[in-house]
Amino acid sequence: MTRNLSLIFIYVAVLSVSNVIAQTEKVERDYVERAKLTEDQEKEVISLAIKCGLKKPIVRISTHNMFPTPFRGIRVQGFEKINGREVTAQILSMSYSKWLELGAKPSESQTREGDFWAGKPYTQKKVILKIKGKEVRTSSIQGMTPEECEMILVKLLDGEYEIGAQINKNLLQEVDWNKPSGFFKRGESLSIGFLHKVKDSGFFDLQISRKNDKIIIEQMFQAIP
Repeated sequence: MTRNLSLIFIYVAVLSVSNVIAQTEKVERDYVERAKLTEDQEKEVISLAIKCGLKKPIVRISTHNMFPTPFRGIRVQGFEKINGREVTAQILSMSYSKWLELGAKPSESQTREGDFWAGKPYTQKKVILKIKGKEVRTSSIQGMTPEECEMILVKLLDGEYEIGAQINKNLLQEVDWNKPSGFFKRGESLSIGFLHKVKDSGFFDLQISRKNDKIIIEQMFQAIP
């Protein structure tokens, strides 16, 4: 009986490892230069993510700089659910002791595996915008319809806009028009957020006005990490 139980435990352990290995082969990776995970570390990250409640399959592991500090972090994403234009996915933020300050430790509510630890996943929601036959996603739309956002985004992508006297033309070249972070409209005031072309380099907030079919970028603010 004891021998049979031992064989069962060995089988379960081997099956668990095999599942993790198979999972890593399907995962999308997006690593910054100073924060790349090895294959063995990826297995630990996936195993920990599942322990923390992230539902399989795990589809993406990404790393990011935590500017202005020298520290780095990890995000793990579960599969997406798409309902019309709405996309939801589970996201887990994870820490790695060697990428943080000396002596960093998990809190009592967090789960640890090796040098990695994390809390509980949260649900991320995004809205699909359809632009020139492809899809882009934005985190928030307030006071506008998705169709209005698409119309404005097409004009910005095509360069069909005017700029105010205070706008730095060179700075506009750093805007990633394919990554709108949010559209916000209150009365006649319209604000659109965009990420910087370089990952972890902040974002831009554009104050826009519309006159008939014209798009005018009145002001532009940059948030630098």
